[in-house]
Amino acid sequence: MFRELDTVVLMNDIREHYLKQGDIGAVVHCYKDDTVLEVEFVTGGGRTIALLTLTEKDIRPIGGREVLHVRELEHMAA
Repeated sequence: MFRELDTVVLMNDIREHYLKQGDIGAVVHCYKDDTVLEVEFVTGGGRTIALLTLTEKDIRPIGGREVLHVRELEHMAA
């Protein structure tokens, strides 16, 4: 279902990484079975917030008619 470089939407908050449902990420690697993926989340300036191993249940494809939204990151390591 997902391919590398797909833009995806996070389905649930991941508090330990300060990510919220609806945050946008990019698939950077698909494992052999395509149900486990590496997804990178970055700031608007391109700084990586988190690179996470997620399942297809944690993300969904971004829709072509969805509007992107910007929010201030609550916390980020220096």
